Amino acid sequence: MAEKLIPFATKTLPADDKLFQMVDFLNKSLKEDNVMFGLTKDTEAGTMTISIYRV
Repeated sequence: MAEKLIPFATKTLPADDKLFQMVDFLNKSLKEDNVMFGLTKDTEAGTMTISIYRV
């Protein structure tokens, strides 16, 4: 059974499509350090939340 990832840090910011590029860059750069970044978008609130996970 797959383990559920639990974020150890989150930050909500105003929505900006460049955040997708940043998260992609961070995931590729820090892959070997067992760190993963996630991004969720709340279109109603106009915000995005970036989360950091240890994998």
